[in-house]
Amino acid sequence: MAWYNRIFGGETPKQKKRKAYTRSYTGANTGRLFADFLTTSTSADAEIKDNIRILRDRARELARNDSYIARYLNLMISNVIGKHGIRVSSKARNEDGSLDIGANILIERAWKEWSQLGNCTTNQRMSFLDCQKIFIESLARDGEVLIRKVKNSDSPFGFQLQFLEADHLDENKNDIYKPTGNKIKMGVEVDKNDKPVAYHLYKEHPYDRTYASQNQHIRVPADEIIHAYIPTRAEQTRGVSLVATAMANVKMLNGYLEAEIVAARVGASKMGFFTSPDGDGYVGDGEYEDTFSPSMNAQAGVFEQLPQGMDFKAFDPTHPTSAFDSFTTSVLRSIASGLNISYHSLSNDLTSVNYSSIRQGALEDRSMYQLYQQFVIDHFINPVFKSWLEMAISTGYINLPISKFDKFANAINYIPRSFAWIDPLKEMQSNVLGLQNGTITYSDISAAYGRDTEELFEQHQKEVELAKQYGIELAYQPFGTKLPVEANITGGDDNEDA
Repeated sequence: MAWYNRIFGGETPKQKKRKAYTRSYTGANTGRLFADFLTTSTSADAEIKDNIRILRDRARELARNDSYIARYLNLMISNVIGKHGIRVSSKARNEDGSLDIGANILIERAWKEWSQLGNCTTNQRMSFLDCQKIFIESLARDGEVLIRKVKNSDSPFGFQLQFLEADHLDENKNDIYKPTGNKIKMGVEVDKNDKPVAYHLYKEHPYDRTYASQNQHIRVPADEIIHAYIPTRAEQTRGVSLVATAMANVKMLNGYLEAEIVAARVGASKMGFFTSPDGDGYVGDGEYEDTFSPSMNAQAGVFEQLPQGMDFKAFDPTHPTSAFDSFTTSVLRSIASGLNISYHSLSNDLTSVNYSSIRQGALEDRSMYQLYQQFVIDHFINPVFKSWLEMAISTGYINLPISKFDKFANAINYIPRSFAWIDPLKEMQSNVLGLQNGTITYSDISAAYGRDTEELFEQHQKEVELAKQYGIELAYQPFGTKLPVEANITGGDDNEDA
């Protein structure tokens, strides 16, 4: 097209188009190297609908049989929930700004009683700490949690929880609910603003083969259901397992480890092939029915004499290979990244870490765990507490006026588990410096340790009174100057000379 340039000048339209294309995003290339790159546009629900059950079932299978996924779930339980769970502290105040200590004590004592084993769930098999553990494990493994709030007259509080597996919510129920005209998306009925108004649940577990199920649906209003999941797209209606991104690598790694272990076991045994000039003459331990080939069982440390003319060709696989450690480590790092935790936490491998690396990994892990803690508070603990408090006051179990419900319901502090630092001395020194400079408060420090400042002061007061009761002079006074205790030596002359 040289003549085109000479006559009209500049570049041809084709050249301009090619140049404009080269300035676009390389990730949008459509060449042969990108032929298998998915480019189909779909909605969030369209992606989830046909995959949600498979992902959930596979995540459960890995949780049962894969040690790394089992550890991941245990890490979520121990770090997000902890041994004491997320605690509730009532901080309601009077009109003059002082703490309403009497009401706060009533609420906290009643909540503690309701949280005990047998009181908080309809099946009476779980404490509220167990409920928190089930919540975070179901969220990580299944991708969503389904809880029904039950107003139960059999309970003195009038309120209990019923945990349901996500299978109860039928992902294949996509229709229009005729009485209201609302859409039903994968079992969730939503209004014109996409707000859930009801849930269409299987009355019985649809896959419980112990008892025959007719798969009947029931419609439950949304205010009776807690449906918690972590959305990754704006219009997402159902949740996806948090294991989904690492699932393929975990499965492949399991297959590789199995093959290496079998190969190593075979290599440690007597293995090989028997050969003879005419192809027969050795009977062996048995014969395969299909091929009638003679065989001999492989046993470590056993040798046999071969018949005349028979030769033995050894089969000696050298496994695991020298690249085994580096390869599995690389795959595990990919899996850990998909699960949003550090490699050394997932693998229990501390061979190559130092103080700086393990501290950095621990800080990143804790930041992620704290995000999950806040999610549990917002989507589970807080809604449950408010529903419980309303029913406990309405039934008269807590002797407080229902007209003050908002005052008590909105004055709650939720205290999640804390994390101990790798170097506690440096942390203590940093806290003292922060208090002296006024950049932090006692409440900040108490919250970092999973404590409440009022409880801390109350405990100090009890210990001081207990020490006075037994005539013990404490050597250290909290929140002030340390007071050393002088030695008080009594006895004979020998002691005085000493």
